[in-house]
Amino acid sequence: MPRRPRRKAEDTREEILSTAEHLFGERGIGHCSIAHVAQALSMSPANVFKHFHSKIALVDAICQRKLDAMIRQIQTLDMNAPAPHRLEIAARRLMMAHIASLQDSPYMLEMVFLLSGEDLASGERYKTMIEELFLAVIRDGLEAGIYHCDNPVEMSQTVAAAFAAVLHPVFLAKQPLADLDRQCGNIVNLVNTALQNPLVK
Repeated sequence: MPRRPRRKAEDTREEILSTAEHLFGERGIGHCSIAHVAQALSMSPANVFKHFHSKIALVDAICQRKLDAMIRQIQTLDMNAPAPHRLEIAARRLMMAHIASLQDSPYMLEMVFLLSGEDLASGERYKTMIEELFLAVIRDGLEAGIYHCDNPVEMSQTVAAAFAAVLHPVFLAKQPLADLDRQCGNIVNLVNTALQNPLVK
């Protein structure tokens, strides 16, 4: 195998990620090993392992990159809209970002199953991102006197769990867009009605 020119570690890491993502898309995660990634890059498997200690770690890093892209997309959210409207914007934008990601990378569904039993950084980061997004909306609604709840942090976790029905890849892969859109709207209405009820504590 010919020797590759020396490169910065970060450049090599990014090349490994891009190559692995391409191979996962072509073959599926289950049919692609670290050895396949190394072969595509004309490097030794040991060199790949220097950057990612396992295939799970490699998959986790790819998920992190996809999360970064999703966060950048969602940060354009209209911050001036009233809280109930922002909740709908956030939920629909999240849903469409998830659908686009699944269409662009069908192996994401396999990735979800692969990582479901693992306690990895990408999963925790995703959970935090979703909960913080809803928490910001809830706090704005509380400040405006539109929403009512005693524990906004706990409520944001509940809201995030409610929207899992239109965000989780397993559900997204099985339902037509029209059904998902209707279900998302129903959850938005349900959450908004609950949060605007002064009896909610």
